[in-house]
Amino acid sequence: MQPMVRRVVPMKVHRGAETHLRPMEKPHARAAGCPKEGCAPVGSPHWSRFLGGTRRPMERGAHAGAGNKSQDSGIAEMEELPVPHNIKISNITCDSFKISWDMDSKSKDRITHYFIDLNKKENKNSNKFKHKDVPTKLVAKAVPLPMTVRGHWFLSPRTEYTVAVQTASKQVDGDYVVSEWSEIIEFCTADYSKVHLTQLLEKAEVIAGRMLKLSVFYRNQHKEYFDYIREHHGNAMQPSVKDNSGSHGSPISGKLEGIFFSCNTEFNTGKPPQDSPYGRYRYEIAAEKLFNPNTNLYFGDFYCMYTAYHYVILVIAPVGSPGDEFCKQRLPQLNIKDNKFLTCDEEDGVMVYHHAQDVILEVIYTDPVDLSLGTVAEITGHQLMSLSTANAKKDPSCKTCNISVGR
Repeated sequence: MQPMVRRVVPMKVHRGAETHLRPMEKPHARAAGCPKEGCAPVGSPHWSRFLGGTRRPMERGAHAGAGNKSQDSGIAEMEELPVPHNIKISNITCDSFKISWDMDSKSKDRITHYFIDLNKKENKNSNKFKHKDVPTKLVAKAVPLPMTVRGHWFLSPRTEYTVAVQTASKQVDGDYVVSEWSEIIEFCTADYSKVHLTQLLEKAEVIAGRMLKLSVFYRNQHKEYFDYIREHHGNAMQPSVKDNSGSHGSPISGKLEGIFFSCNTEFNTGKPPQDSPYGRYRYEIAAEKLFNPNTNLYFGDFYCMYTAYHYVILVIAPVGSPGDEFCKQRLPQLNIKDNKFLTCDEEDGVMVYHHAQDVILEVIYTDPVDLSLGTVAEITGHQLMSLSTANAKKDPSCKTCNISVGR
């Protein structure tokens, strides 16, 4: 049974067997096999043959002795095309992969195209706002294998897909004779690479704004949280795995362990705001206790949640710590004295700290923090639950904080 086809997307094949896919702006845009005078409607016999009604080769002598020969194809003597098997997926990135397979040499020289059926595995946690009209039937000219399939408009990072392949032979009338489908295999795309994160970093720098002074990092929670830390963790806040807020391709979501802190200050007071989405009790710690020349600073993400507010995630990791090693392999490192978001420098023998005014910074510290290094007190403002970013989904349509790869 052939998988359901939503739309056929012609592939453009470039040197090095790298295949780039481009979406069709309209269903009737001319694709391989369309008549020169223009495409018929999708429901027409021509499109039916192209999208799902492609012809199977007939067995030898299938029409022998028949009163009239098939006038549809004239390929009664055509042998079966080889069926791809032992499919291999390699070199997976957030928006590309290499694919190869084995096939019998018989009739191999008749293959002109490959059909690739790519489908996203749906799950209950999938982002419902992304890629509602995803082309799944991809068509490529036959090129040496492996070939690279690349396309950020239908491949999302950190997403599970299924893929199947069939070989095809284009006929003089523009139709295709196709093999049976291969077996279906599954794979998962990768996280953003440092290259992608650097693109996000550069976009975040554009709107970071001027720098304001800060003196403390702070963390809001409920009273019960701090009571639990004292009773069960020897007074030390422990790192926990970061949630899935922010960019879908962020390499730190669900992987990096750390403690969440804020550092933004109010413009008119130079102090932390009295409101918070996370709880009425606030732990404050002097900035130099967490951020100093013995720590490294990394850029983690840039996102918004369908509002005008934009968030930048930064990671502070003690030099040589497990968190530092994790980030060094995956995240762009920032100069702690000279960057657009959070700086630490010495002036007249005193450490001075600044933060960006126009973005909300979310700082993750990767080591345990003892409560005795700071103070816990109740805030006087409100608990603004609507501003919480816990597991917040990024707006995939925002031009300010998105890059040209899967969201």
